[in-house]
Amino acid sequence: MPPAAVVSDIALPSTIPESEQTPANAAHSTLFSLSNKTIAITGGGRGLGITLAAAVLEAGGHAACLDILETPSAVEWAALQKTVNLTGLHVSYHQCDITNEEQLSHILDEIAAGGMRLQAPFYGAIACAGIQQKIPAVDYPAADFERILRVNVLGTFLTAKHSARILIESGIKGSVVMVASMSGQVANRGLTCTAYNTSKSAIHQMCRSVAQEWGRYGIRVNTLSPGYIRTAMTDELLAAEPEVEKTWMAGALLGRLGAPEDFKAPAIFLLAPGSSFMTGADLRVDGGHCASA
Repeated sequence: MPPAAVVSDIALPSTIPESEQTPANAAHSTLFSLSNKTIAITGGGRGLGITLAAAVLEAGGHAACLDILETPSAVEWAALQKTVNLTGLHVSYHQCDITNEEQLSHILDEIAAGGMRLQAPFYGAIACAGIQQKIPAVDYPAADFERILRVNVLGTFLTAKHSARILIESGIKGSVVMVASMSGQVANRGLTCTAYNTSKSAIHQMCRSVAQEWGRYGIRVNTLSPGYIRTAMTDELLAAEPEVEKTWMAGALLGRLGAPEDFKAPAIFLLAPGSSFMTGADLRVDGGHCASA
C-alpha cells in the first residue's frame, strides 16, 4: 500500500471578508443581546407570548405586547413589571386584532415611534398570537376552519408584513420570529385539530417564502416550533379530556411537557445577532416528540 498522504499546512487569509460582515463577529456578551432594540410580541397578553416578552426584557430589549384581550393577565403582567423595575427598560400593552390590517399597521408604527424616543429602534417581532380548536375533521364547520386560518395564518402574515415594512423603511436589518408548532410537521396522536395543524404548516411555508423575499434587505425570518406546552389553552383541553395527557406523555422523551419558559432562550437566539446566518429555517423545540414514532 502507498504511504499515507501528508496534508500540508494551508495558508489562510489573515482576514476573512465574511467575518467583517456578520453581526456574529462580536463579543460573546452581545450575541444574545437585544440591547437598544424594541421588539413587538403578538399574543403578548398571557401565556407564551407574555413569557417571551419577559425574555426580551431579560435580553436587554424593550417589549411591546399586542393582544386581542382588553387587558393582559393581571398576575403575569405584574411579574413583567417587576422585570421592568429591575432593568429600567420599557414595556407597553396594546389591545389589537391582528387580523385588522389597518389597526395592526397603525399600532406597529406607534411602537416603532416609541422605540425611537427610547433610542431603541424597532428591530422585529415575535408573531405568537394563535388559537386552537379540537373538532373531528368530518364535523369541522367551514366558518370555524376559516377563523383558525384567519387568526393563525393571516394574523401572522400581517404581523410579519408590517414589521418588515418598518424595517425596510428605516434601513434596519432586523429579525422576525413566527411561532409555528411541531403540529405543522406531524399529525398529533389523540388530537383532531386539522385546522390548527394546517395553519402551522402554512406558517412554515410562509416563513420560507418571505425569507426569500426579504433577505436582500438583511431581514431574517425564522419559525420557532414548540411541542406540547402547559398554557391556559392546553390546560382547558387536558381538563376536559385527561386521557390526552397520557398520549402526550408517551412521546415525552424528557419525561415532561414543555413550559413557556422553555422557549425564552430559543426565541432570543432567533432574534439576536448570534443567529445572524439563519433565515428561512425552523427551530423545533419539542422535548423529543418528533424524534420517536
